[in-house]
Amino acid sequence: MVIYNLGDNPKEIEAGQLEREKCSAIILSSVSEAEDALNLSDIDYDGELSLENIAFSKIETQNDFLLGTLCIPRLLDVAESRYKIMLFISRRSVVIVDNYNFSQNIIRRIQSGCVNQRLTIQRVVCSYFSHLMQRDTELLIQHEQKIMQLEERISEGKTDGFYESINPVRKELLVLRSYYDELRDMGKELEQDENDLFDKKQRKYFGTIFDRADRLMNRTVYLLEYAQQVRDAYQSQIDAKQNSNMAFLTAISTIFFPLTLITGWYGMNFENMPELKHGYPWIIMLSIAVVIICIFTFKRKKML
Repeated sequence: MVIYNLGDNPKEIEAGQLEREKCSAIILSSVSEAEDALNLSDIDYDGELSLENIAFSKIETQNDFLLGTLCIPRLLDVAESRYKIMLFISRRSVVIVDNYNFSQNIIRRIQSGCVNQRLTIQRVVCSYFSHLMQRDTELLIQHEQKIMQLEERISEGKTDGFYESINPVRKELLVLRSYYDELRDMGKELEQDENDLFDKKQRKYFGTIFDRADRLMNRTVYLLEYAQQVRDAYQSQIDAKQNSNMAFLTAISTIFFPLTLITGWYGMNFENMPELKHGYPWIIMLSIAVVIICIFTFKRKKML
């Protein structure tokens, strides 16, 4: 368990000091220490303290505190891995239940960035969510570059392995879109502050959480549309190739259809046909002439 006091000189303190002084604090704990952390913060929570069942990010209003759950996609494996965190916000304290070092690293950066500045509950919460989305713009730029590279490959006629490349990008963008939508709802819930946990003058700063998540979600929606446009371009190119192949096969079939007619005609072997005895050279020349005329015609019409 790690505890930082709030105020003009935020620093790490011991649990005993927090009990004696009853000061405002940020408490970081694992699931096994969560109950003790909530007792230190005078937060009465009788629900299940478990991170495994967290499936999405949300904030719920309790009697005298806010309960948040975070399901944060990992930047290196957006589609599969998640950081699962519980967040308790009261008038006096913020308790973050996290089995990873993810939240601890964020709080350390917040604490080190508040030298000679007053650290409040509102500022901790706003800064925490800002750090959650700090590198997301860079992540979306990387996805945009991947889609642009795929578009260039298609324009060059390189279609091999397209779906294997585009599908993981679309899957990650869909996950991010849902995640940013959840963060928007959390920002709106914090801004409304139904329990009056925060100073009224500082509630508006929670609007920055909503605005930033909204911008990221809009950027994600744009990238999804861009990816769909690239998929449509790929499909159009595949359809064009198939049509070209079909046109080629049709032309070949058309060339050989007169030959089939000629061979069928002379294959009937009527006795009164003068060509039966010496007709092979003439039939060969006729067939060659038909093929040359068909090829010339199709070349002129750009069908071959």
